[in-house]
Amino acid sequence: MTFADLHRPGRPFVLPNAWDVASARLLAREGFPAVGTTSLGVAAAHGLADASRSGGEATARLARDLVGARLGRYLTVDIEDGFSDDPAAVAEFVAGLGVDGVNIEDSTRGELIAPEAAARKIAAVKEAAPAVFVNARTDVHWLGGTDLDDTLARLAAYAEAGADGVFAPGLADPGAIEAVAVEIALPLNVLATPALDLRRLGELGVARVSTGSLLYRAALGRAVDTALAVRDGLPLPGAVSYADVQALAGGAPPAE
Repeated sequence: MTFADLHRPGRPFVLPNAWDVASARLLAREGFPAVGTTSLGVAAAHGLADASRSGGEATARLARDLVGARLGRYLTVDIEDGFSDDPAAVAEFVAGLGVDGVNIEDSTRGELIAPEAAARKIAAVKEAAPAVFVNARTDVHWLGGTDLDDTLARLAAYAEAGADGVFAPGLADPGAIEAVAVEIALPLNVLATPALDLRRLGELGVARVSTGSLLYRAALGRAVDTALAVRDGLPLPGAVSYADVQALAGGAPPAE
C-alpha cells in the first residue's frame, strides 16, 4: 500500500496533524495510518505567524526530524504556499523533505494568488518529486469566499497541473462538498467539522479528513485549563505521563 492508496472516495481516513516529534509519535502510536503537520502549530510554536512564509526553515527542520523519528506511518507536511513565488524553488524545497506528501495552498499572507501561479508550483513539484502526493488546497472558502464555481475552477486547474488530491478547507455545506467530490476527479480532503461526522462525509464522497490546527489549539486550551486548575485548587485534568513523553522523545516505536 502507498500513501495514495489511503485516499478512497467514500471511505475517508482521518489525518491528524502534529506540530513536533512527540505529538507525531503519540498519534502514530494510536494507529493512525498517516500523520500530517499543521502549519499554524509549527509556526506558532516558533513565535511565527502562519501563512506568512516565515515558517519554511521550521517546517523543513520538523520534516527532517519526523523522517528521522521513523514513525512507521506515512508522513505528509503542510508547506503553506511553498514559501516562494518561484516554482523551481518550491519544487527544490519539496524534493529535499523526504516525505510521502505535501499540502500546498493557493493563498499568500491571506490573499488568493492567481490559479495559474499555483498550478505552476504544483507542476514543478510533480516533475521534481513525482512520488510525493501533492494535496492541492484552495483557500476560496477558508478566506471567507462563497464562490463554489471559483473553487471548482481552481481545483480543476490544479488537477490538470498534476495534483494527486484536492483540499477545500472552510467548505462545510454538504451540497458544496458533494459537488466538489463529483466534479473533481481526485480524492477530496476536507477539515474535520462537528456538523458532519466521518460517516456523513463518506456519503458525500470525501476521501480524507484532516484535523488541521485543531489538535494544537486544543492542546493550548488544555494547558491553560490545567494551569487555572492548579491556581484555583480545582481537580487536575489527565495528562500524558512524564515517563511516556520521555519514551516518545527517545524514539519508542508506535504500537501496532
